[in-house]
Amino acid sequence: MMGGKPSAIAAGVCGAIFIGYCIYFDRKRRSDPNFRTRLRERRKKQRAAQNKSGLAELPDLKDVAAVQKFFLDEIQLGEELLAQGDYEKGVDHLTNAIAVCGQPQQLLQVLQQTLPPPVFQMLLTKLPTISQRIVSPQSLEEDDVE
Repeated sequence: MMGGKPSAIAAGVCGAIFIGYCIYFDRKRRSDPNFRTRLRERRKKQRAAQNKSGLAELPDLKDVAAVQKFFLDEIQLGEELLAQGDYEKGVDHLTNAIAVCGQPQQLLQVLQQTLPPPVFQMLLTKLPTISQRIVSPQSLEEDDVE
């Protein structure tokens, strides 16, 4: 039983050293004069890439009229893009519509009946990314560095 005590002490010391290093590194990183500017630039690039990929800015979910207009616009734009053969962007817009839809299961059933199976499968694979987008803009605003 004596062999376990030194290894537990060694594990505790290693853990304390690791936590100390993490705190040291985080302080050094945050005290860097360029840290905040690089962070802002990185967030701007992420937002620009998000907008460039065909993903529209989601409306305020508390404003019912804005959500309805956004929903109808996204459905219309998605259908037009699909008709033109631009499946990727069309699916992006339909995914946005599903994200703000009050009854997404019914909308998915309608889309499953109307869309070709490969396009519907593409839509299903993009659904998890839109749920992250609904949560992430709120968390990005809360993550501001002190």
